[in-house]
Amino acid sequence: MGVFNYEEWLARVPESIKQDPLWDFQVYPKALLLSDLTWEDTSRMMKDPRGRMVARQLVDSVGSICANIEEGHGRGFGKENAYFQRVALGSARESRGWYYRGRRFLGPKVLEHRVQLLNEIVAALVLSSERQRQYRKR
Repeated sequence: MGVFNYEEWLARVPESIKQDPLWDFQVYPKALLLSDLTWEDTSRMMKDPRGRMVARQLVDSVGSICANIEEGHGRGFGKENAYFQRVALGSARESRGWYYRGRRFLGPKVLEHRVQLLNEIVAALVLSSERQRQYRKR
């Protein structure tokens, strides 16, 4: 895939994913984008033994963000969804830490972008999980 911008990335996302109602959850496309960016970022890290450890943790934690958002959305609205969003939130915070720890393999602009993207994901999940937790079925 190489270096890409948001519009190029978006054009490559299959329509079946973009047509799923989950796509309308603002944080989900950001998490998918981050997953693809992480794939690129960690390929650089894999060339160094110290970077390989960071890369494995980063791939796991970033992948967990998407996976838990998907799982929670599949559970509908309410406390179960809130639980999975809180797990995704924990993974987003963990990912931010791993990005910082892997900063020596990334340029300052890349690190700043990834941390900012993770900050947006964290903020959205904090708000959304609280709304889900308070949701009452009628």
